[in-house]
Amino acid sequence: MEIMQSLPDHYNALVIGASGGIGSALVDALENDTRIGSIVALSRSYDGIDITNEATIENWAARLKDREFHLLICATGALTIQGAGPEKSLKQLSPQSMANQFAVNAIGPALLLKHFAPLIPRRDRALICVLSARVGSIGDNYLGGWISYRASKAALHQIVRTASIEIGRTHPNAIVLAIHPGTVATTLSERFSSGYDRFSPPEAAQMILQTLDSASTISSGRFLAYDESEIVW
Repeated sequence: MEIMQSLPDHYNALVIGASGGIGSALVDALENDTRIGSIVALSRSYDGIDITNEATIENWAARLKDREFHLLICATGALTIQGAGPEKSLKQLSPQSMANQFAVNAIGPALLLKHFAPLIPRRDRALICVLSARVGSIGDNYLGGWISYRASKAALHQIVRTASIEIGRTHPNAIVLAIHPGTVATTLSERFSSGYDRFSPPEAAQMILQTLDSASTISSGRFLAYDESEIVW
């Protein structure tokens, strides 16, 4: 099956956060792409890469420095950290819980971009995807709550936007996107998705890859949903 038809034949892919529900489904889908050359799948569980520890990121980037990756996916993220889930009101705000959300959902992906973006080719088409969440949209926030998680994802969007501008200066065919995968049946969403339709991880993976494959350089730096629609910042 041909999946990433817009990338060069025998393209190389790197998925970080590969042990999670969506990450593992993305790896499975890419492994079935007849056009792929190689895939590197990294996770904290199996490979020791910890997005809250820059030294582990830098170490893996150094180990892969002689490789070029046409597809780079950051599938990391957390909603509940150290037992603390999203707040329902301002009264539940905790400085430490908020710091933890930013460490995982904003600072971690920024460090991944810092160390792994240099591994994409300078002239070939390259795709960088950071998984996000619609609740990180300021313009789409009509319900309130979840302040720390929402704010960390909003920060992530600014990181993606800014990184896309810098990367585009030296890599004219690179596309950097934040993508909302929809509500997916994973452990991350299980406690908070009662009553909502949920995609299976394989369904979400296919839609994410289709959205990436269809993206143009004009879309770089934008926030897209799994169905290729643009989400307001």
